[in-house]
This record gives sequence, C-alpha cells and structure tokens, in this order.
Amino acid sequence: MTDLLRLPLHEFHQELGGKMVPFAGYEMPVQYPAGVMAEHLHVRAAAGLFDVSHMGQVVLRPKGSMEELGLALERLMPVDVLGLAEGRQRYGLFTSETGGILDDLMFANRGSDYLLVVNAARKAHDFAHLGAHLGDVAEIDIQTGRALLALQGPQAGAALAVLVPDVTAMRFMDVASVDTVFGQVWISRSGYTGEDGFEISVPVGGAQDLARALLVLEGVAPIGLGARDSLRLEAGLCLYGHDIDETTSPVEADLTWAIQKARRAGGARAGGFPGEARILAELADGPSRKRVGLRPEGRAPMREGVALFATDGTPLGAITSGGFGPSVQAPIAMGYVANAFATDGTALEAELRGKKLPVVVAATPFHPTRYKR
Repeated sequence: MTDLLRLPLHEFHQELGGKMVPFAGYEMPVQYPAGVMAEHLHVRAAAGLFDVSHMGQVVLRPKGSMEELGLALERLMPVDVLGLAEGRQRYGLFTSETGGILDDLMFANRGSDYLLVVNAARKAHDFAHLGAHLGDVAEIDIQTGRALLALQGPQAGAALAVLVPDVTAMRFMDVASVDTVFGQVWISRSGYTGEDGFEISVPVGGAQDLARALLVLEGVAPIGLGARDSLRLEAGLCLYGHDIDETTSPVEADLTWAIQKARRAGGARAGGFPGEARILAELADGPSRKRVGLRPEGRAPMREGVALFATDGTPLGAITSGGFGPSVQAPIAMGYVANAFATDGTALEAELRGKKLPVVVAATPFHPTRYKR
C-alpha cells in the first residue's frame, strides 16, 4: 500500500485497531476489532463513527450572483439547483453528453456559496469538470484542509448534541455551519446508511479531538468500510463505479426521484443538461433496462458480476452489488435487468459457481430508512 494516500486520522485508526485496506486510492479502515457484523448491527442500534475524509469537498463561490451560479450548475446536472433553499442539501448527478452518470454527489446551498461533496475515486475528474465549466462564474475552492466524519444511527442526534447543541433542531438534509472548540464545523443531517445521522466537515487540526470526543460518548463506536457497504446496500443506495457509472443513465439506475419536475419535459427549466435527449426520452418511454433490488433464495450471498437470467435461460443482466444483510438476516443484492423483468416479485435465476439458483426481484430499501423528517 506504499502508493496509497493516507487519511488525516490514519494513526488514530491504527490506535483503534483498524484493519487498513486500499480503497479509492487511500488506506482505509475496513473494520475494527469488533468485526463487520457487530459494527453493522451497532449502527442500526446505537451510533457509529465513520471517517470519510477521502471524499472530495469543494466550495463554489459565485463571481456574480448565486442565481447565475445555480443556473450554471444546472447545465451540468438534471437537478433543480435554483429551487434548493438556503440551509438545505440535495442529491445531484453529473451527467455526460450520452446521458451516463459521471458522478453522484451532495450539494448544499449555504446562502453565499454552494458546498459539494463528491466521490473519492472521481474527485480529480469532478474538480477538473467544475473548472472547465464553471470557471467563469465561480471561484472553485477545493478544501484540502478539512476532514469529513459521519456519525450514523438512531442515537447519533443525542450524541452529537452533547458537543454541538444546535444540531437538535436540524431535519434530514438541513445544513449548518457552527463554531466549536474543534474549529468551524459544517454539518449536514444526512448519510449513507439509511439511518438518521450527520456528516461533519471539520478542520484537520480539530478532527482527532472531535473523533475522540464522540467516541467517549455512550453508544458511539468506530465503524469501518465493510459495515458502511452492507449498511448502504440494505438501504438500497448506489455505489459509484459499481451500481452506477458512465454507462448507466439516471433513469436506468432508478434515480428518477433526483430529477425534479422543473427539469423534466414541461418544467420551468426543462432539459439544458448533458444527455438530455436520452434522459428525457427514457423518462417518457421507459429505459431498456433498470436497476432493481434482488433477494436470492437460500443463504448463499451473490456478489458483483453474477449473471442474471430469465427462468427460460434468456440473459438479462448482472448483479452490481451483493452480500449478506446483517439486519435482514438474508442475502441481498442489486443489479440491472431488462425492463420487462424489473417488476417486484419477478422470478429470475442467477448463475453461481456454475449452477442456476432462484432470485426474486424485490423492492428497496431492504431495511426501513429512519431519517429525521
């Protein structure tokens, strides 16, 4: 792992007994001594602390007005940026000219700027993309001096409120900037587990003190990448480079909820984003394939790359994410199938180690989400 980047809290993870593995160009803790299963269930029951400092953070400050910058952002993604109120965050998608997904991200309207959080494996691409398309309307400030922590689980709100009382009033997808003893922290009530929780951007100099202060609180434990992946899979959330990429459109990926009415045909600002011809056509007529939830029958987990077939043997697609769901005590997966076979309850087959095994198309999330509305 000599060529990998290290998180600001690398030594802290080693102190906690974290097992470090390569991920998105970084050394990341995949688990701690408790193990992936225990960590997963702990997040569902209490609160888990994740280090997600590998993600890209960038602030876009308008050279003119916020409206002008918002319109420029809308030329990069099929999302209603202008309709996002100050103090709120939204899920976004950078699309290509052919309608594929360049990256998925979170963006927040902070009144005088937009804060974007993008995927680690795509951040170099995204920063260049922003520079090429927004350089005339925005100052692009890549945040190299901040760490990013995520506190997730039903006890996350009570725990973080001990250190930052202001978070009590926050709702799902609210954002706030708060001055603390750890420096100015940027907090969103959001996450990647399906649970209530927060993502906390903190100056690197205060990150370890914040992490230590959280981990001494009742119910808070360190959680690694392994449980992060199984939690997001149970929540039916996509992982870039696996469930979505430049070959998949937002409609195929079943992310149409992220394309607001204003950007659709007949909307106030319909189209005008890369790939609009394909994306608007698929919204109107349906895609040829679709991402679906899958429940393998039996106990054998089915992982990425497993081929999917109709019961008559017709090839349909493949699994993109899969594993065992600790909270549902069963194997779960997601993948793409021809649209005619994408209805919940459809019986399929998957080829595992040379054998065709039964799989059923199932609704996601596999585990109920518990966001604070």
